[in-house]
Amino acid sequence: MDVSDPRRDERPTVGVVVLTMNDRPREMAEALASLRAQRGVELDIVVVGNGCVPEGVPDGLRTVSLPENVGIPEGRNVGARHAAGEYLVFFDNDAVLPTVDALARLAATLRADPELAYVQPRIADPDGTTLRRWVPRLRSSDPERGGVATVMAEGVVLVRRSAFEEVGGWPGHFFLFHEGIDLAWRLWDHGYTGRYTPEVVVHHPATNPARHDGFYRLTARNRVWLARRNLPRVLVPFNLASWLLLTLARTRGHALRVSFQGFAEGWRGGYGRRAPMSWHTVRRLTRAGRPPLV
Repeated sequence: MDVSDPRRDERPTVGVVVLTMNDRPREMAEALASLRAQRGVELDIVVVGNGCVPEGVPDGLRTVSLPENVGIPEGRNVGARHAAGEYLVFFDNDAVLPTVDALARLAATLRADPELAYVQPRIADPDGTTLRRWVPRLRSSDPERGGVATVMAEGVVLVRRSAFEEVGGWPGHFFLFHEGIDLAWRLWDHGYTGRYTPEVVVHHPATNPARHDGFYRLTARNRVWLARRNLPRVLVPFNLASWLLLTLARTRGHALRVSFQGFAEGWRGGYGRRAPMSWHTVRRLTRAGRPPLV
């Protein structure tokens, strides 16, 4: 950093958004304790009750109560409007920062490169396991290899606020699933990039979201919405065809039927404003190793 930069001795200001439905009291207590233990950053932690009044929130932290569950992406949008800071951290209420310098290191990465819009730590179960879906790039078999990130794992990510607001935040109507790809694509389309930094680790239990019907329906619906909102029209059928082939290969029985119901729901509409990325962005994503077809 240029020695003339007046921020060189300032601690980064970070707004932290944590959602709760009061269903994980022990886990949320550990999550908030690990956030409050962070050093080298100024934090403004906001706990959003998604359809509830947040319980078990320590004194000094602010809360927002929503009368109904508006879904994860919209709940995070609400939290971002209340949390102050030049950066935003979206933090699952069952995640834990095992070191006191994790957020400072992530913020330093963003501060050093104005073209970076977001930085993703390595999310790992406390036993060290990192699920493939947590690695924001193709060829995810080696979670300890860092580099450019073209998507994001939404549960724990640090985002530059100015970039987040420039692109309009999370797609709130998605409710759950694929909102991280949507946000990442829009950030890339505005000229930004992302980075995966596996040397910074966040602990998160390795649960399986596919145990619920809602996973198959919303994943399929939002996959259609994602393509129809963001891709040049000619690429939409190729993107969705690749998803259909993968779904047929991986899914059976009742789950397959629910997936196709979600796909049909997405095709009927509801995806919101269409703003297809430029072909320049398509080329950038392809050069970065993840063409928007898979």
